[in-house]
Formats: sequence, structure tokens, C-alpha cells
Amino acid sequence: MKISYSWLKDYIKLEQSPEEICDILTQTGLEVGGLEEVETVKGGLAGLVIGEVITCEQHPNSDHLSKTTVNVGTNEALPIVCGAPNVAAGQKVVVATVGTTLYDGDQEFKIKKSKIRGEVSMGMICAEDEIGLGTGHDGIMVLDPHAKVGMPAKDYFNVESDWVIEIDLTPNRIDGASHIGAARDLAAFLKKTQDIKYTKPSVDDFKVDNNDLAIPVEVENTEACPRYAAVTISGIEVKESPEWLQNRLKMIGLSPINNIVDITNFVLFETGQPLHAFDADEITGGKVIVKTLPAKTKFTTLDEVERELDENDLMICNTEEAMCIGGVFGGIESGMKETSKNVFLESAYFDPVYIRKTARRHGLNTDASFRFERGVDPNGQIYALKRAALLIKEIAGGTISSDIIDIYPEPIEDFKVSVSFANITRLIGKDLGADAVKSILESLEIKIESENETGLELLVPAYRVDVKREADVIEEILRIYGYNNIEIPTQVKSSLQTADKPNPDSVKNLVAEMLTSQGFNEIWSNSLTKSSYYEGLKEYKDEQSVKMLNPLSADLNGMRQTLLFGGLECIAYNANRQNKNLKVYEFGNTYFYKGTQLKDQPANNYWEESHLGLFVTGNKEEESWTMKEEAASFYGLKTYAENILKRLGLSIDKMQIDECEDELFCEALAYTLNNKVVLKLGVVAGKWLKKFEIENPVYYADFNWDSVFKAHKKHKVLFDELPKFPAVRRDLALLLDKPVKFSQLKEAAFKMERQLLREVDLFDVYEGKGVPDGKKSYAVSFILRDDNKTLKDKQIDKSMQKLIKAFERDFGAELR
Repeated sequence: MKISYSWLKDYIKLEQSPEEICDILTQTGLEVGGLEEVETVKGGLAGLVIGEVITCEQHPNSDHLSKTTVNVGTNEALPIVCGAPNVAAGQKVVVATVGTTLYDGDQEFKIKKSKIRGEVSMGMICAEDEIGLGTGHDGIMVLDPHAKVGMPAKDYFNVESDWVIEIDLTPNRIDGASHIGAARDLAAFLKKTQDIKYTKPSVDDFKVDNNDLAIPVEVENTEACPRYAAVTISGIEVKESPEWLQNRLKMIGLSPINNIVDITNFVLFETGQPLHAFDADEITGGKVIVKTLPAKTKFTTLDEVERELDENDLMICNTEEAMCIGGVFGGIESGMKETSKNVFLESAYFDPVYIRKTARRHGLNTDASFRFERGVDPNGQIYALKRAALLIKEIAGGTISSDIIDIYPEPIEDFKVSVSFANITRLIGKDLGADAVKSILESLEIKIESENETGLELLVPAYRVDVKREADVIEEILRIYGYNNIEIPTQVKSSLQTADKPNPDSVKNLVAEMLTSQGFNEIWSNSLTKSSYYEGLKEYKDEQSVKMLNPLSADLNGMRQTLLFGGLECIAYNANRQNKNLKVYEFGNTYFYKGTQLKDQPANNYWEESHLGLFVTGNKEEESWTMKEEAASFYGLKTYAENILKRLGLSIDKMQIDECEDELFCEALAYTLNNKVVLKLGVVAGKWLKKFEIENPVYYADFNWDSVFKAHKKHKVLFDELPKFPAVRRDLALLLDKPVKFSQLKEAAFKMERQLLREVDLFDVYEGKGVPDGKKSYAVSFILRDDNKTLKDKQIDKSMQKLIKAFERDFGAELR
């Protein structure tokens, strides 16, 4: 939100510089994100002067250019070549001298001495669009004959400069979303050191002139619209706003439209209360009705977009149709026109939840919805209405033609909060004294209802929607007193806590460091995702998605059930930016809804799981002169995944590894331990790659981190002394039937030779020439060792013979 420094000074007398004001606002919780010097016209018309055309004649080498001499108040007239059809001798004009910079949107160009068709030109005679004073380009600007030659154009056009403060407003500080709101905080902060207060413009002159145009109002949905106020002004003239009003709006980045609309915008940024001006003559039936309409009702908004309404969208209607989406956006027929003579001025308080949902549903974010959905002052409508009505009378003429309508069936009371002096001292860490506390509270317009020796009973204004507890009040006191004014204590009292071993964070860091060292990058994707991803899935059902009641957008309307889609979004984003070779991992939670309705313990309707996802796509390594291009593969991912399990002490041998069907994969393996799947890995199904427009295959491993960590907790690290006696290796080449698996050979080997056998590994598989059909050749290595003595050939041969006989007997193996 933007605050004008000069505008701010209308409500509070400031001696501080803009930089000092920024520092104070940040200390009070209105964090300043930027400070910029701006002018009502970009560039401030620097280098532009008022000139008089002395001579004007046809350019000798062009039929559409003129050769002029222009007096700009210097000793010599400037020769200028001009292409405007309306240039003539005797005119007062705006001249851009050599060295002047002109702006066209974000583009800029500098005026230089030049030759145009052989004639010297020492500047430019300007049209209004060339200097940012309008859009006309039919010819140069011709000024009043009494304009003073040599006068800077900045002074002639009354160009103002100002400092604009950009406030990064947090959702809880909507009370600061106006110039008066910022002035209120500044006054409270500065009151500690100087006698200062802020003042609001008086509306005491407001009075009803007649009741010639009273328009009745009916509020059908008082839940969505707790308060609705309005007044009618007749006999107005819609025209251009006065210069001061246009400049106020331009400084904060708003474009003036007409005097009525400009006044509503001015009051919005002055008070924080959104207003809407209706053409009173366009209110069919002469009545305003605040209500909701049936679902799928069509409504065209000011941006000429036809929208389909929801049954919970609050609408401002006449007797026949909707005119405006309440608190969000006007209808195409609801605005003021140049021919409008009478205005129906609305000032309302709408329920924040209704407005927030409607704005998100339709993808609209306006200055009005921004404030309504965070909670405007429910008791500020009448002041803003009177302020705007008086400005309309002053600027647009007319008479106030109705009493103020104020429908407020259940007034919103101030919040009652009790606060004790002891807790103030305890939480702040310093005894401020009762007088200082009361002074700060009064400066924040927090009323002291009663007090005693131990504390205060307070009435907090309803516009402070974030101050409802004792701790909130103490925070208010502290931010005005100043965080920097609290001395650092000489003692820090704390207690140390140690986590149970193994520490979950340490285990995660161990795996993260391991993956990072292997070339992986960590990603963090949003837990909120599109619930539409899960439509039609059987394992990850749409009905078990945790849906958002108040989603920020259609793309963030549910909690994720798997890490896959967030990872694919990341891969697609990188691939679109020519970064197609990726190895990434993510630790994150997934969320599920049980579909039950447990009223006593609603949290039990949901559960969440921790997962680790690995993604590999593109090439294994970036191509270089030392390395050939090699595509990533399923087996590469399998190695990474199994190494993680091994690093955490989980034995692959004790797991059941099977091919599995999963709608996320086209081919996948499942690793099961103690009847629980701890890992699934495979090739992501093509339909998902197509959905995310990913060209390369993607290999994905999904660890159920809860199950992995639980198994890791049971793992105990044991160690033995290093063996004192050497090991011996023997290899066998076995001819086997194709269905025989290496795991079967390994299991049989350890059953047959329990004492000496230490390791069994497969180092080659061959099928082809020399091997009969239906057969394959395994090259298997065996490591033998006796921990008590050195093995002799006789013992080794005996053990190997036992293994050979077992393989021949159990698997029909033949030695090659």
C-alpha cells in the first residue's frame, strides 16, 4: 500500500524527514518496503521551458516539416525543425531543450542537437502526450498567449513532487491501510517525545438539503452485510477533478477518472473505508436490495467479463437485477457516466469471510476487497459517507437529497479485554509504569473502562480486529513504546532440552547430505495443490483429499496426497527453462481425509504421513569432453534409493521386493518390511508426463518416511574386531534355468555353508552364443573366511564342493 508524505501531513504536523517517518512506521508494525520520490508527471518536466515561436516557414527539403526559430528566454533564439501541422509564428509552446530526457511509458529518450533533412534542430516543440500531460498527438500544445517565455514548464503546469512510502501491510494491520491510519500510529509513537496528535477532517458541516431523492434500502442477508449506509446527492456535474485531487491520486499510482469516482478513491485511501457511487437514475424500481442470487446467475462486471455467480456471492441489486458484487467489483451498468446527474453513495461493512470467498472465486483483487476481506472499521461508515458527500458538493455541486440511511441491526461493540500490570512487565521484560501504559493505550484510542492496583479493564476499538486478548494489548503497548527501547538483560534464563535418539532431524540431515553429495538438489513444493490432480484416481481418491474451505485460488484448493505432482511441477518449470537434467529430492508431509464426521474429536477425521521423494530425469551427468552423454535410468534411481535404506541400517535382504501396480507408475517395484511398504520406485506413467508437458522419462522413488524412520529406530549398530585372518575368494560359472533367481542361490549357499561363507555376489549374467535356449549363465563369487585360523586348500575345496552339490541338487545347475 502506498502512502503520500505530503498527503500524510494533512492529518499530522510532521517535522521528521521521509526517511525518519519510514523508520518510525516500521517500528510500529507498518513495515516499509520502499521509499521513492515521485512527480505528478514522470520526470517532473525537467528541462522543458515555455517558448514563443518567432518565425515559421516551410522546410526547404520536406513538404510536411516546418523550420522555426523559438525564443526560450535566452540570448539567442533556437532553430527547431517541427513536424506538427498546427505550428505557427506567435504561438506560446512547450520546448524540450537539448539534453532533456522525455519519457514514453518505461521508455526514455534524450533530446540531442541534430540535423533533419539538412537543417539544424536545437530542441523539440512538444505535444501533450510527449511530455505526459495527456494523450493527444494531433499537434503541438498551444498555450495561453500570456504564458511567460523562459518559465520552467514544471512551474507553469504546477507539477508537484512528493515522497511515496510503500508499506508491506500484514493481514492483521488493516487498520493502517489508510493515510489516517498511518497518521494515528505516528501520533501514538511521537507522543512520547513531543506534544502531537492527528486530526481527521471535520464533517460537522454535513446537513441534508432536502428529501427529494430518497432511495429505500433493504438488506436481506444481514450475516453477509451487518451494516449498510447510504445517502443521495442530486444535481451533480460529472467532470474532470480539480488539480489538487488528481495530484493526490497520481502520487499513489492511481489514474484520475472523473470527480465522483476520484472522490470515492480519495476517501478510500484517506479513511480506509471503501465507497461505491451508483447512478441513482439507473436504479430500476427506485430501491436497493442487498441479497444473494441463485447459483449460475450471469453478471457482467466493469471489466466487461461475464461471470457466473455463486449462491453465496453478496450482490447489490435493484428491483430487477444485480448492479454490483458487494464489496468486490461493480457491474458494467453501475458506474457514473458523464451524463449522470444524481448519485446514490454507498458505505457498508461486509463480512470478511463472504468477501474473501467471493473475491477468490472470481479471481478478483480490488482495493475494496483487499480491505473488506481483512475487516474494515464497522463504525466508520457514516464518517466516510459524510466526508465523501461534502467533497461531492464542493467539487461536483448538487444538494444532499436524502437522510442518511443506516441499517445496522446488531451494532458491533468494542472488544472488552482485561490486562494486568504484572503481565505487562513479565512479557515486555521491563516495568514501564502505569502512567506510560495508560498514555500509550489512550494514544491508540483504546479506552480505559476501569482500573485498579493490579490492572486495567479496556475497550478496544472494533477496527482493531487483531487485538482481542491480553497478549495482543501488551504487544500494542510494546510496539508503540519501541522494541529498541527495551534493554538487553544481563541474564538469560533458559532450559536445555534434548530430543530422543535417534533425532529425527539428524536422520533427515544425514540422508539430505548423502543425496546432495551425489548431485541431488533439495526442493520444497507447496503443501497446497490442485485437488483436480486426484480426480478419477483409485489409490489417491479425490474424496480423501483435504479440501480448503477458503482457498486462495483454484490452483491451491487442497492438500497434497503425494509428493509426485509437486516434483513434476518443478521438473516442468526447469525443463521449460532449458534445464532438463535433474536430480532432486524433497522431504514433506502428505495429508488425507478419512471421510468420517467425528464431532467430539474432529482432528481424528484426518491423518498425515511423512515422505521422501526422489526424482531423476534427463541425463545422468552433464555432457563434457571427458564424459559421454548417458540417459538416466531406472537402475540408477534404484541404486540411490537402496543406498539410503542401507545407510539407515535397513537390510535389503530382509525386505520383500515385488513388482507392483500403481496408477502413478507405468513400471514399479515395492519394498516391503514387516508387511509395510517402505519404498516404491519406478517410471512415472506417461499420462502424468503428458499432463505436465514433460518430454523426458521421469524416475520417481517414494519413501514412506514414517515407516523408514520407525525401522531405523530399531536398528542397533554392532561391531566386531577386524578379522585377523585372510579371506579367500572362489568363483563359479553356473549354467541355470532362466527362472532361477540369484536370491535363491544366495539363500541356499548360506544354508549349506554357515561357518565359513561370508559373502555371495553376482558379477556377471550371460545369455547368448554357447548357452542353450531356456538357460542362462551366472558368474558368482564366494568369500570364505575362518575367524580363528588361516584356511587351507582342503577346507576351501570341501566347502565349495558342498555348495556345488547343493546347486546341482536344488536347481539343476551345471558348471561351465
